[in-house]
Amino acid sequence: MTIIRIERVVYAVDDIPHCTRFFEDFGLELAHADDSGATLTTATGQQIQLRAVSDPDLPAPLEPGNTLREVVWGVDDAEHLEQLRTRLAEDRDVRVDEEGVLHTTDETGYGLGLALARVAEPQIDRPGVNALGAVTRVNRPLDPPGRVRPLRLCHVALNIPKQGQEQAVEFYLDRLGFQATDVVKPMGVFMRAPGDPDQHSMLLCHRPDRAGINHTAYEVASFDEVITGANHMIDSGWREARKLGRHTIGSNVFRFLHAPCGGRVEYAADMDRVDDTYVTRVHGQTPPHHLWTLQTNRDGENHDADH
Repeated sequence: MTIIRIERVVYAVDDIPHCTRFFEDFGLELAHADDSGATLTTATGQQIQLRAVSDPDLPAPLEPGNTLREVVWGVDDAEHLEQLRTRLAEDRDVRVDEEGVLHTTDETGYGLGLALARVAEPQIDRPGVNALGAVTRVNRPLDPPGRVRPLRLCHVALNIPKQGQEQAVEFYLDRLGFQATDVVKPMGVFMRAPGDPDQHSMLLCHRPDRAGINHTAYEVASFDEVITGANHMIDSGWREARKLGRHTIGSNVFRFLHAPCGGRVEYAADMDRVDDTYVTRVHGQTPPHHLWTLQTNRDGENHDADH
């Protein structure tokens, strides 16, 4: 039963045009917009849906205000989708909509969907990186960076209450076939969908007594695009949530921004890839959040003076 990626995330928001502008500035393509909501897409065809908080068809919220209501996972074929429907229907209601998408809830109460994956194949410009002994760009100076267009929605991080955390994790591992990659006992569990080579497709992050969106992450084509994408967002008036760095778990370069739809969004590049031989790492203590972050001692200096 192969879930290969996130197919769609659905937010409930109180200002659809404002949140639409955020994701357009972020680099997503606007596919549809009307009074009831908006849909934006990644380069590989995943959807970010913005719906009105008053929409009665949405799953119930787990936190007040704008927030994520549903994650729809993409399945490789119709046979596996039906097998997953049968398995989920053993102990919970599963609704099938007119497009054939399955809708239910997970152990925490998050909306959970399953749909056939419809993967687009974008043209990606990869100018290469040069290093001693590993030259991949010859006779090709780098052009000025253009607008960043996220390639794909690569993972979602959800906050879950500590009470019931084991059942919440086991649901994804046992019922949906996810694989735990890093278990951080004080903090949460990183796991990957069975058909996804990324080090994690999902993080269930333990919180003392609350659930809610933590962040969604979007892969871009290069380290440069992590930097320039967030620079563009800051120039457009949005607020950075975490400065440039490289994660310890997953190893990806990151920058985070506060999102008006709830939680944060992350530009990511150079995530670890793993396969079925990867051995789950168990951490008794929470590792450092990052291998490095950008530091400067130039704040407040006269930057025209070069010392």
